[in-house]
Amino acid sequence: MRQMSVTELSEWLADPERAKPMLLDVREPAEFDICRIPGAELMPMGTVPARQQELDPDADIVVICHHGGRSAQVCMFLERQGFSHVINLAGGVHAWAELVDPGMPRY
Repeated sequence: MRQMSVTELSEWLADPERAKPMLLDVREPAEFDICRIPGAELMPMGTVPARQQELDPDADIVVICHHGGRSAQVCMFLERQGFSHVINLAGGVHAWAELVDPGMPRY
């Protein structure tokens, strides 16, 4: 499973020459409502198996959670389902708030 730091993701999103990845946030709605990385789409971890057909198996998908544990599990699941470009955001939203967007609310 590929991992990416929040700094790498921030640079990727800021690069106008590079196609943007799908940002898949697998936290629960209450967590998502408190803080989120701009552009992220919510798909709680428990719904991913039933909703995986909504995802493009050939697209770059950065999977996000609070610290990186749930997102790592979702990445491994998607890889077993044939998704070839899934990336776990190391440190998750917590690291994003700490290193990229210090003004972001935390929980």
